Amino acid sequence: MVDDLWWREEDGDYIRRRSDRYPGATDLEVEWTLEAAADPRTVVHDPDPKSRSGAVRIIDYSPSAGFVITIIATGNTHAGVTAWKSSGADLRDYEGQGRPWPTP
Repeated sequence: MVDDLWWREEDGDYIRRRSDRYPGATDLEVEWTLEAAADPRTVVHDPDPKSRSGAVRIIDYSPSAGFVITIIATGNTHAGVTAWKSSGADLRDYEGQGRPWPTP
C-alpha cells in the first residue's frame, strides 16, 4: 500500500492524455491511481527493478477504472510520474498473488 501517492498537475495531465502519445492507449484519471495505490493488497516494487533512479512501481486494481493499473512514482516522496493500464509482466505479477479477480 502506498497511501501517500500524489500527482503534480502536469503529471496528472500527462496520464489523462496518454492516448495523444500512444494511439489506442487508455487515458487514466488520477483518482483511479490513488484508489489503486491505497489498497492494502497492492503489489509494490520498491525500488522498481527497471528504474535507474530508485522509482517505485505500484500495481493494483482500480474498481472505478475497472482494470489493473501500473503506476511509477518517485522513491522518496511518492510523487506520481506516469501510469498505464497494466499488461504483460505487471498484470501477471498482480494476478500471480493467488487473489480472486475483483468483480465490478
